[in-house]
Amino acid sequence: MLAELARREKTSNIKLDPDINVFMKAVATEGQKKSVVTDHIMKILGLDICADIMVGDEMIRGIFGGQRKRVTTGEMLVGPSKALFMDEISTGLDNSTTCQIVNSLRQTIHILNGIAVISLFQPPLETCDFFYDIILLFDNFLQEVTSRKDHEQYWTLKNEPYRFAIAKEFVEAFQSFHVGEQLAKELATPINKAKSHPTALTTKKYGISKKELLVAYLSREHLLMKRNSFVYILKLIQLIIMALIAMTLFLRTHMHKCSMEDGIYGF
Repeated sequence: MLAELARREKTSNIKLDPDINVFMKAVATEGQKKSVVTDHIMKILGLDICADIMVGDEMIRGIFGGQRKRVTTGEMLVGPSKALFMDEISTGLDNSTTCQIVNSLRQTIHILNGIAVISLFQPPLETCDFFYDIILLFDNFLQEVTSRKDHEQYWTLKNEPYRFAIAKEFVEAFQSFHVGEQLAKELATPINKAKSHPTALTTKKYGISKKELLVAYLSREHLLMKRNSFVYILKLIQLIIMALIAMTLFLRTHMHKCSMEDGIYGF
């Protein structure tokens, strides 16, 4: 494959970057114990120091919790997924390693035209510069979605230096704003059940009746039987053959019952 690729590049007069050429040849080379991409991802995530250690579980001691999270991150990076949803990938890492990982994710997403949603707890400012959009959360509620280049329009005093504002301050400012006050007033008003639609609130303990559950269960079993019809037919034929063998094993079509001795033998 490499020879054919080199021939086509020479025919088309394509000049490759030396680093990219070496990397692609290393990736395409067969018979390697470890992939170059996997080895590179492990070095980025800082897992090269524990590459030969078992991951472990509740019974077997293995790598640490932060390293285990990074193993999950590495599995997503080496796979074909273009949509990455990651939670707390910076656990157990210093700021420089976190910046390196986020930068690698940004380049991967940019090249593969993918998307990544990453949650970080109190990330450093240099890490925030790698993100295109920033989502602010407070008490598991979405507070703000903005771009990192779009922060200046939210500054009230442009002549003052930047000051880091936590999510709680954003929440308090929104609640003191007239929109937040109006929203809190609307949420504080109890619901008038007389004006609500009859089907808006449920009046039953369960959302589905037992009859519908039974019909759904039978339809599911019927679908599974149709899917594995060959197995069921084979087992039915086997059962019929075994039943015929058991029925005819001690088959006696004529019983001697002329004397008392024959009656005793019948028992």
